[in-house]
Amino acid sequence: MEIKLHSFNLELKHTFTISRESHDFQPSLVVELIDDNISGFGEATSNPYYNITVDNMMAIIQKNLSFIKSLSEEKPADFWAKLKPLFTENMFALCALDMAFNDLNARKQNKKLYEVWGFNINKNPMTDYTIGIDSVEKMVAKMQELPWPIYKIKLGTKNDIEIVTELRKHSDAIFRIDANCGWTADEAIENSYKLKELGVEFLEQPLKANDIEGAKKLYKNSALPIIADESCIIESDVEKCAGLFHGVNVKLTKCGGLTPGKRMLEKAKSLGMKTMVGCMTESTIGISAIAHLLPLLDYVDMDGGLLLKKDIAEGITIKDGVISYADRNGIGASLL
Repeated sequence: MEIKLHSFNLELKHTFTISRESHDFQPSLVVELIDDNISGFGEATSNPYYNITVDNMMAIIQKNLSFIKSLSEEKPADFWAKLKPLFTENMFALCALDMAFNDLNARKQNKKLYEVWGFNINKNPMTDYTIGIDSVEKMVAKMQELPWPIYKIKLGTKNDIEIVTELRKHSDAIFRIDANCGWTADEAIENSYKLKELGVEFLEQPLKANDIEGAKKLYKNSALPIIADESCIIESDVEKCAGLFHGVNVKLTKCGGLTPGKRMLEKAKSLGMKTMVGCMTESTIGISAIAHLLPLLDYVDMDGGLLLKKDIAEGITIKDGVISYADRNGIGASLL
């Protein structure tokens, strides 16, 4: 099995701001696994919050290159399990490898990945489109630039209710709110009632990940469902979130790929929790992989390719929130 590493610096259409950072470019690593002249692709982005860079992802993959190559005949779950002990400090790199291996494995079987998993795609949810923190005028302009049925709005400012009140004047779309750990429990409870009146569907990770007492208080008193993000990183976190959150947002880069991500979603569903997968502003490589988990999801945020000035890949397509699969097998994506 041959391994190729492709690094990119993805330029965004607009400066993307959340409660803790802003950026105009998103560094990204695409892993290509080649076997029997068939390529499988996977992707993971850099992330300063988790101290992940393209360089340290490439370094850990190159360090373990010979061992990775020796696993070409494994099943995806075994491939992941054998690599995981070596990648505990960099699950983002493991995600890119796992995604590429799942893609390669499905292509070898001449099947789309959701077919390998035996999923029915008839009731897939639509994706939201993210509006980052900005001036109200620019946030409205972004909405008008791309009218959409569901918006995910980044908050965590001192004027959050005023922002949503103004945005609501310009759209009757469903709103989802992601405060990225920017509120206290009391703020979140108070905001939940006001935001419910403004047509908000749920709140994503309003509190810091380590605020367990706040999470308990919010879970009991919120007018809206609370979805975990930063509080739900790896597989063991799902059970910890039960009773603190109404649902979980699984990020493939954080948990280490499609293999554990699928297990996390199945576990959450067994616990009666809502399920969601979110993206990290990946190209259409990473976004196409997310699409194969759609049958397990209540909500999805897979707008990464739509946020880019220029994509570096082709695969799934999205129109008015509806996701369509590519004709090719595996995850259906390829570098341009």
